[in-house]
Amino acid sequence: MTTLDKFQRTVQNPIIPYIESIIGGLLPGELVVIRGFVPEDSERFQIDFQCGNSTKPRADVAFHFNPRFKRSGCIVCNTLQNEKWGHEEITYEMPFEKGKPFEIVFMVLQEKIQVSVNRQHLLLYKHRINLEKINTLGIYGQVQISMIGFVANKVVPYIARLNSPLEPGRTIVIKGEVKEQANSFAVNLKPSDSNDIALHLNPRMKEKAFVRNSYLSNGWGEEEKQISHFPFSPGMYFELIILCQAHQYNVAINGVHTLEYKHRFKQLNKINIIEVLGDILLLDVRSW
Repeated sequence: MTTLDKFQRTVQNPIIPYIESIIGGLLPGELVVIRGFVPEDSERFQIDFQCGNSTKPRADVAFHFNPRFKRSGCIVCNTLQNEKWGHEEITYEMPFEKGKPFEIVFMVLQEKIQVSVNRQHLLLYKHRINLEKINTLGIYGQVQISMIGFVANKVVPYIARLNSPLEPGRTIVIKGEVKEQANSFAVNLKPSDSNDIALHLNPRMKEKAFVRNSYLSNGWGEEEKQISHFPFSPGMYFELIILCQAHQYNVAINGVHTLEYKHRFKQLNKINIIEVLGDILLLDVRSW
């Protein structure tokens, strides 16, 4: 199974300021992961997705991500075109702390960049410059960076073998983004030696239904649909967590417990395949 540590390429402990080409540019669905540390005396730092690296005239900056620590702190996002800054988008939520490490995940999408810090969604920034023009990453200011990593997205339908069969205590995490015009998607856990589907999770956007079922002995069972609120919406980033327990699966979306599903397929140690299908951009699948 993949993990966020299986990068296509990485840079370790770069010197700041860091200005380097992004080989092959950025494609929709790619992740740029930056891990580092905020020094105690930091007033600000910035991560710039640039269109080239010229200084005179200064290269356009498609996405300027700039945490500032004065007073209660804020994060300023902007775009530089023809050496002129545009309208600032300011986020007052501050996930960075002086003296603390951080992990930023920039999820690159066709229309926007989504930023999460320390596994929590932080902000969305709509592209003002075409994604195809971004070819350079710049990091400046008072910050230490331990690693920069690039992760390509996964092709849906996605089918993979779990690194070991299911058992109580195992966790599976699926990260993705619901497409803007999505109808539905599905996650299936199944054995490799039959057509059975032990767990079928099927969010349906149009009817706001989160269907759960099992396909056993060549037939679907009774659908379970009971849910307090439907947790998905078009364009939304999500982390779907499946925790296997002795008698049931517990499912959480973005850290919030959402439902339980009692085991109908009891031979857990035969479940060794995961499938992800439907209208999502799939970013990461992990199990442990």
